[in-house]
Amino acid sequence: MAQRPGGVTLVAVIVWIQGLLTLIGGIIALIGAFAPGVVGGAFLAVAIISIVIGIITIAVGFGLLRGSNGARILTTVVLVISLATAIFSLFTTNSFWSQVVSALLAVIGLILLYTQRANEYFRE
Repeated sequence: MAQRPGGVTLVAVIVWIQGLLTLIGGIIALIGAFAPGVVGGAFLAVAIISIVIGIITIAVGFGLLRGSNGARILTTVVLVISLATAIFSLFTTNSFWSQVVSALLAVIGLILLYTQRANEYFRE
């Protein structure tokens, strides 16, 4: 098997961080759903969905490290959606710089996942 490129490792670490933050947000929302005075139906559903997405995201990060092409494809889909959202938001919100940074991160992630070395790594 080809040696894992540093760019793939970087993308996997970013995916882990995103997954961990989503998981933590879901856990906090789950705790909040049971707080006194909170009508928790929708809040509880959002919390559970966030926890599940966080766990899946962390698993995808591990898949990237193992050379799973399925994990690379799933990450690509998420990055393309992120890029499209950032571009759309450039014209519809007042958060210009955060959208530029978001778009740049998505593009960098896509580039790192499809370098020649990354292609060799995911091919095997």
